[in-house]
Amino acid sequence: MTPPKPAARTGRVSLWRYLRLFRADILSAQPARLYRAWMAEFRTPFFRSYLCNDPALIQTVLKDRPGDFPKSDRVRAGLAPLLGRSVFVTNGAEWESQRRIIDPAFEGGRLKDSFPSMLAAADAAVARLRAGGIVEIEQATSHAAADVIFRTLFSVPVEDRDARDLYHRFRAYQRAQPLLNLRAFLAVADRMPRLHCRRTLADAAATRALIRSMTDRRAAEITAGTAPDDLATKIMTMRDPVTGKGFDAGQMVDQVAIFLLAGHETSASALSWALYLLATHGEWQDRVAKEAAAVFTEGEDFGAVAKLGTARDVFRETLRLYPPVPMLVREAACPVTFRGRRIAQGAQIVLSPWHLHRHERLWERPDHFDPGRWTSEAGRVSARSAYLPFSAGPRVCPGAGFAMIEGPLILSRLVAAFRFEPIGGDVPQPVAHLTVRSGTGIRLQVLQRRINYVG
Repeated sequence: MTPPKPAARTGRVSLWRYLRLFRADILSAQPARLYRAWMAEFRTPFFRSYLCNDPALIQTVLKDRPGDFPKSDRVRAGLAPLLGRSVFVTNGAEWESQRRIIDPAFEGGRLKDSFPSMLAAADAAVARLRAGGIVEIEQATSHAAADVIFRTLFSVPVEDRDARDLYHRFRAYQRAQPLLNLRAFLAVADRMPRLHCRRTLADAAATRALIRSMTDRRAAEITAGTAPDDLATKIMTMRDPVTGKGFDAGQMVDQVAIFLLAGHETSASALSWALYLLATHGEWQDRVAKEAAAVFTEGEDFGAVAKLGTARDVFRETLRLYPPVPMLVREAACPVTFRGRRIAQGAQIVLSPWHLHRHERLWERPDHFDPGRWTSEAGRVSARSAYLPFSAGPRVCPGAGFAMIEGPLILSRLVAAFRFEPIGGDVPQPVAHLTVRSGTGIRLQVLQRRINYVG
């Protein structure tokens, strides 16, 4: 079975029709030719936008000359009510200082420290599921991913009162807010009022207030010497080795907000699609289950993660087909020529993991689910030039290593305990707002796994 893919628009449309399509779903608003094109230009009365699928151009933008292509302010405008000036939206010296503080918390040794919390969250997710019925998988994975974040960041499960309140408020924000609002898209920031709806602003403000309460309490614990040694404590006590400064209270709220968005929303999206893909490809599901049973029989320490090779390939393939962040938006800080076309300063440069990961010239059978491609030479070649689930270069997601432990671990624990089966005629349809989710949810039949693969 070929995994679901949104239908691309056909023919040319007016700007206002495009904006309506864009707000409904970023992906289906795009033409089918982007799955073969190396570069495409989109013209409006307000700005020029260039989508780049050429690996050489991606190398230029993300790795060779990242300073010439900073994050577009259009993304910041859309997410500002929640994220403030977090590391996700800043540029230049401000961003560099933020990364110098954050990056050490996600180094290899630190990830090992987080493993017990990840494992506890994975097992809690198994305990919450009940076999024998139909489960809304996106809700289950959202709960599990949030549990990981709260356990690793603040040393509390998502069922903790403050964590629970924050989780539900954040979910409300997710449901209301697309990736880019109209003001951001039109790029007339100084002349146009913010077009965030009242609900979005209220949910963002409430979310930030709850984050502030948790970070203020942690600051008091740090002062008293009673704070646990978790990610929040590490980041709040870290100082920029260049400036000697750390995050103040407001800046810490910004960073926790992006941890919630990047660490929870993206993981929940990837896990839900991974379970759907395994449900529709039973042979791969059985392989993951068999592997998990063998690995965890030998032990449940951090070393087990390295042995989950099949689960990791399944998770990689899921991130290829359904990259949580479908588009990366940069801005040309100076004039540049791409593929013989002159691009003016201020133009929008769009890198689309969604189209790149399914590019017909760069991948074999791009629309098919094939975790085996990750052990083939052709797959590895494609991955080196056309795989960006966590971006690349200096602005690669600092939590990429974290995600590649969390995802296969939770997937393995769930599939070892349960068998997931699709529901006939119930096919999820991908749409892109904050992340790539199903517009109608993902429902699966959950059955108790009865086969003992060990021995």
